[in-house]
Amino acid sequence: MERGLVLDGIAVSYGGHALLTDVDLAVEPGAVVALLGPSGSGKSSLLRVVAGLLPADRGDVRWDGESLARVPTHRRGFGLVFQDAMLFPHLDVGGNVAYGLAALPRAERRTRVEELLALVDLPGYARRSVATLSGGEAQRVALARALAPRPRLLLLDEPFGALDRELRDRLAGDVRDLLHALATPAIHVTHDVTEAELVADRTVRLVPATAPVTAGAPTSAAGARTLAP
Repeated sequence: MERGLVLDGIAVSYGGHALLTDVDLAVEPGAVVALLGPSGSGKSSLLRVVAGLLPADRGDVRWDGESLARVPTHRRGFGLVFQDAMLFPHLDVGGNVAYGLAALPRAERRTRVEELLALVDLPGYARRSVATLSGGEAQRVALARALAPRPRLLLLDEPFGALDRELRDRLAGDVRDLLHALATPAIHVTHDVTEAELVADRTVRLVPATAPVTAGAPTSAAGARTLAP
């Protein structure tokens, strides 16, 4: 039986041009996979297909063997972190982290927020205004918010792209350690080879190809097929 995420023959076109064709990818429970490729290779588009934000022209997205074709984004149980932290300015740090925890009793919600802030190395920040945060701190809060509801998969779309090299590398290592500690599987999209190596157990490259390529083996070179417009 399949476990975790499986992409089977995903194809996406844009403006009449093939962007992704015949993409096969498996993300096993607890695995962290980096999706590596240049701008325009379809990395973010593939992530949006997984999240349910972009329909595929062809192929299937499955979780534990069950198709997600008819499952909307908010019911997939996946967390999302983007390059822009997208924090809610009217909420403090704690309110942002607690955003997806409305179903929990207040005391439980507060405890979970404190746990996550400690995990992302921001203890005591719950009452801070998000306007006072540095870029790195904002991304840590965004990560805590995404992890708070205990997602079954975390999707990271170039979350460190706007940060300087030193901070990017430090956060990449911290994210890797955190994901492994929580046993949370993840797909990390980046164009940066060093960042991919720091974060992921396995790197999959999106490159032009003339035939389908299966990207399920634990290798740092083989890629999923894509045709750039």
